[in-house]
Amino acid sequence: MRYHFVWLVWSLAFLAPWLVLYIVYRDFRPVMWRVSLVTALFGLTEPIFVPEYWNPPSLFELARRTGFDIESLIFSFAIGGIGTVIYNALTRRRFVPVPPAERLHPRHRFHRVALWSPYVLFLVLYPLPWNPIYPAMLSLSVGGLLTGWCRPDLGRKVLLGGLVFMTLYGVFMVSLVWFAPGYITEVWNLPALSGGLIAGIPPEELLFGFTFGWYWTGLYEHFTWHTTVPRHPS
Repeated sequence: MRYHFVWLVWSLAFLAPWLVLYIVYRDFRPVMWRVSLVTALFGLTEPIFVPEYWNPPSLFELARRTGFDIESLIFSFAIGGIGTVIYNALTRRRFVPVPPAERLHPRHRFHRVALWSPYVLFLVLYPLPWNPIYPAMLSLSVGGLLTGWCRPDLGRKVLLGGLVFMTLYGVFMVSLVWFAPGYITEVWNLPALSGGLIAGIPPEELLFGFTFGWYWTGLYEHFTWHTTVPRHPS
């Protein structure tokens, strides 16, 4: 079948930067494993987006038969680990615990609210009559905003992390356009989206890359009471 293995190859390609980060940065390894394994579970949300957002051919035609597919688990695993550490890798920073005294700041009374609001917001917005990619991106955006508000030490990081991940994701999208001409117009549900393409890429994909990075870059620190500091010169 035409394009049958494109989604598999593309999802596996995201494991390349994941492996580079894992091999080069030994101290990131425990974080990457934990976050990636949790993020892989988000691949089980694929039936929300198939076929409303896209309808990709997949292994054993699972996506088109059931909404679930193996590729989504691989993709989610990879971007979870990448999104968590790529900013720290590029800026030579490391994770350290937040000082106990900082946790007593009045702002942290809303710590749990800030953490869980994006997920609750998605459940509220999803039933509205629009494509599910939009409540997903809006919820990620709110998550990024609340992270920056609740944790000002992460505010600059999450914004720049969004731009970094969007750039990386954009490169992968361009590679998809080059590797499989016509794939996007055949697989994405373009009439249900904004309708435009940027260099052959739906703008929703670039916005997803930004909003995912905006939220995910600070997620580990926010959940586990960590922050980032510059590495000491070796």
